[in-house]
Amino acid sequence: MRVEDLPQDPHTLVEDAIAMLLGTLFVALGVTFYTHAVLLTGSTAGLALLLNYMTGWGFGAWFFAINLPFYYLAIKRMGWSFTLRTFIAIGLVSLFSELTGEWVVFESVPTLYAALMGGALMGLGMLMLFRHRTSLGGINILALYLQQRHGLRAGYVQLGVDSVILAVALTQLPLDRVAYSVLGALTLNLIIALNHKPGRYIGVS
Repeated sequence: MRVEDLPQDPHTLVEDAIAMLLGTLFVALGVTFYTHAVLLTGSTAGLALLLNYMTGWGFGAWFFAINLPFYYLAIKRMGWSFTLRTFIAIGLVSLFSELTGEWVVFESVPTLYAALMGGALMGLGMLMLFRHRTSLGGINILALYLQQRHGLRAGYVQLGVDSVILAVALTQLPLDRVAYSVLGALTLNLIIALNHKPGRYIGVS
C-alpha cells in the first residue's frame, strides 16, 4: 500500500480528542516550568510569556488573545477543520496553563532542568498535536500564509519574529535566563525535527 492510498484522516474522533487533551496538558506543564523559572520560548507562546512577565497578567489570557487575529489566515490557508482543532487546542492550553499552576507547585527547580524539561514537554505536546492535524496557531500560520501569498520563506519569517521576541527579552530578563531559554528552544525543536518527518509516521493501526 502506498502512502497516497491511505485515508486522508485515519485517526478517529476519539483518538483526536485524546491526543488533543494529552498534547495540550503536556504543553501547559512545559509552560508552567518556564513561568516558574522565568524563561521564554518562540512564536506566540514566547510573546505571551514575555507579556506575562512584563504586565503580570496570566499567560493563558495573553496566549488566547494573541492568537485571535490568526484564525482568519488559518481558515484561508488550512481550512475550517484545521482551524477549529487549532482554536480548541489554543483554548485548552490557555485554560490548562492557568490551572496547572494551581495543580503543580514547585518549591525548587534548577533553571537548566526547567529549560530542558519544559522544552521537551512542549515539544512532545506539539508533536502529538501535529500528528493529529492540529497546531497552536499564531506566527507559524502567518509565516505559511506569507510564503504562499508573497513568496517569503516561512522559516525566515518565523526566525525573524523569534529574533524580535528575543531582542525584547534581552531588555526585560537577565542574560542567563535568555541563554537558558535558547537551550530550551533547541530542545523543543530537536524533538520535533527528529520525530516529525514526512513518511516516518502513518496514523493507521
